[in-house]
Amino acid sequence: MYIETRGLTKSYGEGGSYVQVLKGVNIGVNKGEMCVIQGTSGSGKSTLLNCIGGLDEVDSGTVNVAGIGIEKMKGEKLAGYRRDNLGFIFQFYNLVPNLTVRENIQVCEYLSSDPLKMDELLAVLGLTEHKNKFPSQLSGGQQQRCAIARALIKNPKVLLCDEPTGALDSKTSRDILILLEKINKQYGTTMLIVTHNNSIKNMVDHVIYLKDGEVSKDYYNKVKTPASELEEL
Repeated sequence: MYIETRGLTKSYGEGGSYVQVLKGVNIGVNKGEMCVIQGTSGSGKSTLLNCIGGLDEVDSGTVNVAGIGIEKMKGEKLAGYRRDNLGFIFQFYNLVPNLTVRENIQVCEYLSSDPLKMDELLAVLGLTEHKNKFPSQLSGGQQQRCAIARALIKNPKVLLCDEPTGALDSKTSRDILILLEKINKQYGTTMLIVTHNNSIKNMVDHVIYLKDGEVSKDYYNKVKTPASELEEL
């Protein structure tokens, strides 16, 4: 498996505020897959993504990404893992307000020894004509496209997406999902997508449901619906 967790546990707080969020989670994702992680609020979706991304330290269990065991990594070694292997997309775009679109993307381009071509990426994401604009001059969908470009410019092995359409309207959400689908096909990027949107599960290869910190369902779609045909976004 390209991404694999075994016996993964994670808790927060102590005493009366102690909460165990992940309770021995076992998942496996193949290289090049688009995989959705679904579940109700508090089921552990974002925590699982953060553990895989090295943003949260695990309590116990193992996390293996692209042949790298990360559960015990710390400091510079962990930062290097994130830099060399991962791209992150969040619900809120976290763009630098006083940098242009191109400059926001370049922030991550400089971190990679093998970045994608800037002009090609701008064209793929429909940002060429917006490359010299500042975030305040962009729509929400354009800002999310910029955030996606910033994550992709590093040519990451894995793209971790936490509610990438959560702040967008239905039409813009569909446009962003079409882009993610296109990126997956064009670059072969492995994607983990955390979402509350029940329709997105129909466009991906692999669906994992979490319930109360445990995997309740784990299956593959025999037939996928193209993002452009998804309903009720």
